[in-house]
Amino acid sequence: MKNFLEFLTEAGTSQASSQAQKLNLKSDGHGGWLDSRGNFVAKTEKGKLKFYNARERKAEEGPVKQMATARADDKLAGAPNQQPAPQPKAAAKPDPEASDLDKTLDTLTLAFGRFNPPTAGHEKLIQAAEKAAAGGDLKIYPSRTQDNKKNPIDPDMKISYMRKMFPDYKDNIINDPKMRSIFDVLVAASEEGYKSVNIIVGSDRLGEFESLAMKYNGDIYNFDEIKTISAGPRDDEAEGVGGVSSSKQRKAVMDDDFAAFKRGLPKTVKDADAQALFDAVRTGMSVKKGKKEKDVKESYDLWEIAPKSDPRGLRDNYVKRKIFNIGDLVENLNTGLVGRIMRRGTNYLICVTEQDNMFKSWIHDVAEAVKPASKTGRYGVPAHEREVGTDSLTQYAQSMVPGQETIRNFINKYKAKR
Repeated sequence: MKNFLEFLTEAGTSQASSQAQKLNLKSDGHGGWLDSRGNFVAKTEKGKLKFYNARERKAEEGPVKQMATARADDKLAGAPNQQPAPQPKAAAKPDPEASDLDKTLDTLTLAFGRFNPPTAGHEKLIQAAEKAAAGGDLKIYPSRTQDNKKNPIDPDMKISYMRKMFPDYKDNIINDPKMRSIFDVLVAASEEGYKSVNIIVGSDRLGEFESLAMKYNGDIYNFDEIKTISAGPRDDEAEGVGGVSSSKQRKAVMDDDFAAFKRGLPKTVKDADAQALFDAVRTGMSVKKGKKEKDVKESYDLWEIAPKSDPRGLRDNYVKRKIFNIGDLVENLNTGLVGRIMRRGTNYLICVTEQDNMFKSWIHDVAEAVKPASKTGRYGVPAHEREVGTDSLTQYAQSMVPGQETIRNFINKYKAKR
């Protein structure tokens, strides 16, 4: 009778083999998988296939070819040295399955968003991204912005909650302080050798991401193909997952309505974890336990926390020029881009980044950005708006001191040697 470990191992192996069989891959006998042309394309890791892009395949092909050569040498050891008779070469026929596989391996599917806080709607987004990836590389990039109003959880804490909330995708959720905007992500993907990208977004942001990504292809980054794919319809007024949003979740916290907050989370989230996230958002928003909306308005207006829940308040302040004036530095909360306002439209802004890249934003998708400290070039939230004791406060403080990154890297290397 099989023990539990043997059962899990066999199940994982069967899953990888089944996936490889569907893609017409052949095993190399050492955990690697080859396409119909004999090229190394994947390995079995944790019971699943891990695919490699063009750059990664070159690094892996070396050991694979060396093993193949060694096996061939073993067979020939002691045999007389003779040249095989030359064989006529048949014309190579194009393999459509291999072509599709190459395209999958050279394509990165990604999602970039605030996830502040993460919701059941984000679970739908990630699942749509996995489907679009079709076995290829998938990366989820949470934004790095933190503030008391629209981004109450610091990046490290947010990603920790996401990995716990979406355990099947914990390895796909990337925690990289350098990935502050969609441009940072696309540039990195281009430099890593990906030829194509799929960008997964909510239906209400499809046009924004599609226009922005295509506009600068061939300038800031280079891809053969960029696809912007909708994760499904989104409607703030709808019931169910389609109407769930982070704005509603923040409003629920402001109203001290845990029941409403819990309904906005995946059904798999336990009450204790939901309460912990609720408390984290409340702390980040500096909302005291038991306070109601009317009490919180002493420090915040509803349009500041959940602009889509109070479009009139947002509009009134915009028309009266109390917010978002020409020359102001703002951040697009969907894309992470930071720029100065060059034009005020009826309900939108035209902005330009320091690199002279232009972008358009609806007024409900932007927030006032903080000027970078001198010499650091860092945008973000001042230290007095960060929670004491969090990693974000430490990182922010370190970024204000030149040389801290070099010192930290030296310390890490020293620890590794020990």
